[in-house]
Amino acid sequence: MQSQPTYNYKVVRQFAVMTVVWGIVGMLVGVIIAAQLIWPELNAVEWLGYGRLRPLHTNAVIFAFGGCALFATSYYSAQRTCHTPLFAPALAAFTFWGWQAVIVLAAVTLPLGYTSGKEYAELEWPIDILITVVWVSYAIVFFGTLVKRKTSHIYVSNWFFGGYILTVAILHLVNSAASPVSFWPMKSYSAYAGVQDAMVQWWYGHNAVGFFLTAGFLGIMYYFVPKQAGRPIYSYRLSVVHFWALIFTYMWAGPHHLHYTALPDWTQSLGMIFSLILLAPSWGGMINGIMTLSGAWHKLRDDPILKFLITSLSFYGMSTFEGPMMSIKTVNALSHYTDWTIGHVHSGALGWVAMVSIGAIYYLIPRLFGKAEMYSVRLINTHFWIATIGIVLYIAAMWIAGVMQGLMWRDFNVDGTLKYSFIESVKATYPFYTIRLLGGVLFLAGMLLMAYNVWKTMASGKAVDALVLAPAAQHA
Repeated sequence: MQSQPTYNYKVVRQFAVMTVVWGIVGMLVGVIIAAQLIWPELNAVEWLGYGRLRPLHTNAVIFAFGGCALFATSYYSAQRTCHTPLFAPALAAFTFWGWQAVIVLAAVTLPLGYTSGKEYAELEWPIDILITVVWVSYAIVFFGTLVKRKTSHIYVSNWFFGGYILTVAILHLVNSAASPVSFWPMKSYSAYAGVQDAMVQWWYGHNAVGFFLTAGFLGIMYYFVPKQAGRPIYSYRLSVVHFWALIFTYMWAGPHHLHYTALPDWTQSLGMIFSLILLAPSWGGMINGIMTLSGAWHKLRDDPILKFLITSLSFYGMSTFEGPMMSIKTVNALSHYTDWTIGHVHSGALGWVAMVSIGAIYYLIPRLFGKAEMYSVRLINTHFWIATIGIVLYIAAMWIAGVMQGLMWRDFNVDGTLKYSFIESVKATYPFYTIRLLGGVLFLAGMLLMAYNVWKTMASGKAVDALVLAPAAQHA
């Protein structure tokens, strides 16, 4: 008698655990570089200075922590919504080990200074090739699973996951185009130069935000919010409109990073217009997620996982209002190159991306290790409040510092000379850097609590693989 097939939870477990590990590593590096801005003497070693660790922090939190969360959740939800195990399990296993290899190589080469120097894409050409191989394998596994699904319908979370996988592949290939010079030391020359290089970089950079950090995590939201709330998504029609409006509009918004530069003015204006249009689909998705709790708001009192998920949507709504506002040229004249931008980035990165990822991992871990719930629900609640306070301290400090910097930089004396020197604006910013560091330390402390909770849950449980049941017999 043939045994009944089971879902492939092994690779999901691996990615889920490494999400927590890389989250701690990435946020620890963030705390270190925040401290280096307050105490420059901490930049004592060349390869551990701010200039080397800042790109490492970016890659660790986006591609290591965020990437592992996306792999784990997309592999889990695709199987459950398609009622079939993952396609090509050996290839799925390769994506795990290949992605960890990419992360470790980045963690070694970036401090050593082997970098292409491009924002969000600092890695050199051999690592870029490995990323491409892993990402193509990921696409084969994910879309292969959709092809062999046992349901006629493709649930909307899979649309978002699929859209992010395809778009990130295109973004990576175009932005990383380069002519290799040597393997060691790793060196290459970009295929672009001047303003064309800037345009390609921010087409990539903003769409990395739009697809890796937005569409992918909206895939998490559309699966895990209804599951944790125990209610269907508020409006399935709105979710489909949200998907198509978002993926079309986001592609055009990149030039708003290049206001008042050599980029043609019409291109800057086009980026601004599409950024303002983006507000509609972004808030449509935020409202859709939050309104899923209609009739179940009482669950927020006792369910800290739901608190993480719903609070993340609140930060998503705030960030996607702030972003379009900052793309307006007159606002951008004040905000650009200031710490306001840093506050905006982290309200999205910590408030939206990290919070929704943490909520999803708390949902997954007990199910992957045969437990009814996490080791300590009280610790989840403690983590929520520590993280939330940390985020608020961080972004409020950077908002105030950024507006202050912008005002100081454009304040003139009556004779037309600058009223403040640059160093005076740096000195005035110091207290807010300290508050930002405190916020980062709190958020890191929350991740350490999470690691303890996850470890205790795993230690008291046992790895399990759920049976694949017919669609009629089981909801996703």
